[in-house]
Amino acid sequence: MNDKITNKLKILNDPIYGFIVIPNPLIFDLIQHSYFQRLRRITQMGLSHLVYPGAHHTRFHHAIGCMHLMQKAVSVLRFKGVEISEEEANAVYIAILLHDIGHGPFSHALEQSIVTGIHHESISLKFMEALNDEFDGKLSLAITIFKGNYHRKFLYQLISSQLDTDRLDYLKRDSFYTGVAEGNINAERLITMLNVKEDNLVVEEKGIYSVEKFIVARRLMYWQVYLHKTGLVAEKLLEKILKRANELALSGKELPASKAFTYFLKHQIDENNFDFKTLKTFSRLDDYDVLSAIKDWISNEDSIISKLSESLINRRLPKVILQNKPFTNSQKEEVRNGVMKTFGYTKNEVDYFVYTGEISNQAYNATENTIKLLYKNGEIKDVVEASDHLNIQALSKPVYKYYMCYPK
Repeated sequence: MNDKITNKLKILNDPIYGFIVIPNPLIFDLIQHSYFQRLRRITQMGLSHLVYPGAHHTRFHHAIGCMHLMQKAVSVLRFKGVEISEEEANAVYIAILLHDIGHGPFSHALEQSIVTGIHHESISLKFMEALNDEFDGKLSLAITIFKGNYHRKFLYQLISSQLDTDRLDYLKRDSFYTGVAEGNINAERLITMLNVKEDNLVVEEKGIYSVEKFIVARRLMYWQVYLHKTGLVAEKLLEKILKRANELALSGKELPASKAFTYFLKHQIDENNFDFKTLKTFSRLDDYDVLSAIKDWISNEDSIISKLSESLINRRLPKVILQNKPFTNSQKEEVRNGVMKTFGYTKNEVDYFVYTGEISNQAYNATENTIKLLYKNGEIKDVVEASDHLNIQALSKPVYKYYMCYPK
């Protein structure tokens, strides 16, 4: 029996933090579960590797990194006299480990096209509840904390707030894999500065510069990486491919795709019909299903899906214009008419090739879940108020940009 337990206390080597310890056999079993192993086949950053070739890391990587940072946070808070029981510690490790388990392949494009009626957070919760049944209720506390229903608020803030372990890991990890140094935050120092005051997570005053750097890094990563115009146009193109595939599948056309993928192409999925059977099917869906189908669709007789698929697979992406003010109707019409004339598309078809929209970036939200600083005299201030860095105030206002995509 002992051999089995020792065998489950594994150590993983992470390129960012070095060695990560799996704290107990239950967490080992959750990581080994097929629902969690699926995250190895889902990239963290979707199609960003078309811009930053190194960005191939997975959601598996990220979830393990978050768990590691959570272990650090718990030990820092305990060291400072915050009482956290073994059961609570274990629950926050499980909650952060599974916080992204509901992400599908290319999650945002999927939520805009074929799995439109349910958000990935709801799917994460459904996975947690299914695992809780399987593990005889051992995830109950983790689920209560994850939903924000536990009486100790700071435990939820460690999982979901403006300075949570999720953001700390993805900024550091995404900046490492893209090579965008501006996003490299000092996660270890931020965690070392954490404390709890009146059941709220706070940062000690000497951590203010690390917090400022974190907010600025977040802004730069959004403009430079997450909302990069080439990454944006690739994701929108994928959305159009999935919409077209869905349309063809629903009209009875045969589209080669895996069983799991076909199920989602042929059914309208929403919160109400996402039952256990759908969850099981979803757990078999990953990046490989989507990409191998799209590769196959290049030779499809439907010229629209064939053109769009070829464009994505061979990275012949549409042209994208990004500007600070919305495009006028006459600008949109001019481009649409030009594309219809050049390529011979009908009015309905041209929507697959010409599209506009807006993106917004708000590095810090000064109205909810704000980051609080704790001073030596016990006073608590919001970071905007505490900072002499004028930018921080400016960064709490959302910035909008508008895009238009069309064939080159």
